[in-house]
Amino acid sequence: MGRRLLRQVLIRGALAAIPFVLWFLWAAWARRTGRPMGSTPWPWLVAAGAAIVGLSLMATVAFHSDNRGERYVPGEARPDGHVTEGYFEKR
Repeated sequence: MGRRLLRQVLIRGALAAIPFVLWFLWAAWARRTGRPMGSTPWPWLVAAGAAIVGLSLMATVAFHSDNRGERYVPGEARPDGHVTEGYFEKR
């Protein structure tokens, strides 16, 4: 469970970083070619990153498998101290 959650957080973080990376790559290129540049549009970059993350969350909901016809079996603490992971089983 922990690795899957970490993977999702890293993916969302990378998606949020896309507008910033593109802006700073463009800014570096513009400085090298001598183009005039204004200040960094921080609110627009944050809004674009949030929009991309929001769209990815909506896509996850739309394309994720459904488990309504299954029964959840919760994780259990075993006598040796390990905890089993919860899972869904078919009815």
